[in-house]
Amino acid sequence: MRAMVLERVGGPLVARDLAVPSHSAEQVLLEVSACGVCRTDLHLLDGELPNPKLPLVLGHQVVGRVLAKGDAVQHLDVGQRVGVPWLGWTDGTCSYCLSGRENLCPNARFTGYQLDGGYAERTVADARYCFPLPESVDDVHAAPLLCAGLIGFRALRLAGSGLKLGLYGFGASAHLVAQVARHQGRRVFAFTRDGDVADQDFARAQGVEWAGGSSERPPEPLDAAILFAPVGSLVVRALEAVGPGGKVVCAGIHMSDIPGFPYSLLWEERLVRSVANLTREDGTQFLQLVPRVPVKPEVTVFPLAQANEALEALRQGKFRGAAVLSVAG
Repeated sequence: MRAMVLERVGGPLVARDLAVPSHSAEQVLLEVSACGVCRTDLHLLDGELPNPKLPLVLGHQVVGRVLAKGDAVQHLDVGQRVGVPWLGWTDGTCSYCLSGRENLCPNARFTGYQLDGGYAERTVADARYCFPLPESVDDVHAAPLLCAGLIGFRALRLAGSGLKLGLYGFGASAHLVAQVARHQGRRVFAFTRDGDVADQDFARAQGVEWAGGSSERPPEPLDAAILFAPVGSLVVRALEAVGPGGKVVCAGIHMSDIPGFPYSLLWEERLVRSVANLTREDGTQFLQLVPRVPVKPEVTVFPLAQANEALEALRQGKFRGAAVLSVAG
């Protein structure tokens, strides 16, 4: 099978012909049709996440069809289309797994990090962490739902039910969260790099009420803010933007250091919290919601062989929305 492989931290990815992986009793073998390109892939490439499996097939927004399944797999059928997210395996026995917090499992393994992912024609996945996908969304548009959408949805849940929501960094996740939040009747405020008129126009096209630079104050205090940009100083900006009781949710897996700030910004019961991974319940709820909103990802498609170009385009912000590798054909 063709695959784009990370052989050393710092990259680039290398095109290789690999043996098709074998699957265990609890796994499925998938024919990959599409895989989203995520900023977490850049963090892995750049060595900002520790101890990746090397060599490694990146990609944790995998769309494919089941080619074969293990004897223990009962809920999926050969030929069925499924999606594979970032959380790829948990032990199922720890206190976190047993209390519905499998996203915090200390022994968890992650797709495209400790487990080979979707920058390849074939991959294997734990059947427990394969989600049937809504038929209303085609393969390339389904791929961003599996991380940009799922992590954004979890962040939105943790932000609470406040009406006025700020989104810092208007990329793959934020443009999907904005659609869900508007469907829920919320007012959405978008923050981009200062002076980035194109991103602000893109945010307005997604129906946000206000769009401005990240150093700007919104026209009124927010109830909550979600940070998708991995910039620690934005935590301070967001605390300045939310009102009393406001929540600031950090949705990235990696972020630069948060600078010191006066206690007065945290006073009045403001809250700062992080989002770690996802649960299967998040996946089920979000994917049921997708056709009802409907959630419509904006995608730029690259062939598998241009994975390095896709990652560099993401780094430089050369597209709006999400990048997706088309693997089929």
